[in-house]
Amino acid sequence: MTATTVREQEEYRALRATVRERGTARANLFVAGFVAWGALAVATATLTSIPVASLLPLVVLAAVFEAVYALHVGVERIGRYIQVFHESGDQAAWERTAMAFGRPKGAAVADALFSVPFLLATLFNMMPPLIAQPTPAEIVFVVGAHALFVVRLAVARAATARQRAIDLERFRELKPD
Repeated sequence: MTATTVREQEEYRALRATVRERGTARANLFVAGFVAWGALAVATATLTSIPVASLLPLVVLAAVFEAVYALHVGVERIGRYIQVFHESGDQAAWERTAMAFGRPKGAAVADALFSVPFLLATLFNMMPPLIAQPTPAEIVFVVGAHALFVVRLAVARAATARQRAIDLERFRELKPD
């Protein structure tokens, strides 16, 4: 860290604390959200035979995903801010080192968006309404809504893959020389 003033040091500490807290919040939100979705999906499948009732758990699933996604984007953006405004020169620093480390061949890969569990939950969420012998219109509506969420997952994953480079470039543009 090349911060020289007390204000810069305090900003750096606050930003690192925010990254830590949001990272923890993201995982906690995912677990709590999945528990809520699961309970709602079971209740909906048990208590109603109306296929469109599966949209309520889908909305909860989508809301949890959007919150996880927002936390992830925020953490990444703060990381790039730290990298540009608090790390400079040849001095080794956390954000620059973490970004340079990347994903070595053969290393474990974590999905910060929990995309696979969200995709599986979407597929499971769609099963009860399809078993309930829906009308063709209900099938189109229910499957269509679930498909839109799957598209949202794919778009978010693609955006996340590009986010670090885009944010890094933007913060470099914003930094006064």
